[in-house]
Amino acid sequence: MVNNVQGPGSVGAALPSANSVSAVQGANKMAAAQAGAANPAQGANKTAAGQAAAAADAASGGANTQDRFLKLLVTQMKNQDPLNPMDNAQVTSQMAQLSTVSGIDKVNSTLKALSDSMSAGQAMSATSMIGRGALVPGSTMDLSKGQAVGGLDLAQGADSVKVLIKDGANNVVRTMQMGAQKPGVVPLAWDGMDDAGKELADGTYKISAEAVAGDKTSAATTLSFGMVSGVAPGTGGAKLDVGKLGIFNLSDVKQVL
Repeated sequence: MVNNVQGPGSVGAALPSANSVSAVQGANKMAAAQAGAANPAQGANKTAAGQAAAAADAASGGANTQDRFLKLLVTQMKNQDPLNPMDNAQVTSQMAQLSTVSGIDKVNSTLKALSDSMSAGQAMSATSMIGRGALVPGSTMDLSKGQAVGGLDLAQGADSVKVLIKDGANNVVRTMQMGAQKPGVVPLAWDGMDDAGKELADGTYKISAEAVAGDKTSAATTLSFGMVSGVAPGTGGAKLDVGKLGIFNLSDVKQVL
């Protein structure tokens, strides 16, 4: 009795060739096209179904990558040479690489979802600031009916602080001595009077400040006052529309009035 023994190449020969597979696929596509031409409604339904499937495939790119890897690995193992099989260490290494990449993708997806959720929550919370005044970095004060509001942001305490208010021609119209101040935000109010006690016209004026601590004099950060008119989510968190002062990050707001 003679036993039939398959050689190393018989396994690969049992698999369909690429040309035969392509021929079958081409025939199937032609049949599908003819069916779609015979029945336009059915063809439209198939098109919609194909678009939905494509969208689902795009949304699950990581899962598809893992599936393709596993299919290739299984095919490789099926068609390996029985006399020279794949090394277990090689298979383990490939599986470990796939697991690492898949894990990183999942972590990145989770972090992005968490970041988007936090940004949306921050923007929603910031909507409570709409219609309220805020002090943000700036170098101007708007005088209206004898009132103007601004502020200073001191990184450290000062023995004395001097504020200069200038008109459009860059002339100093008012000098204000603020005395000793602690670190932090210092509100600033101006009654619209110049150094001679004359009432000045409404408009936009420039402000600057100097802080003296010991024998050192440094420029202090000035703050402008504006009304928050809108909030929108953005990169890095919520963005506040503070009228003509511009768009600011939520972290730029030093004080809400």
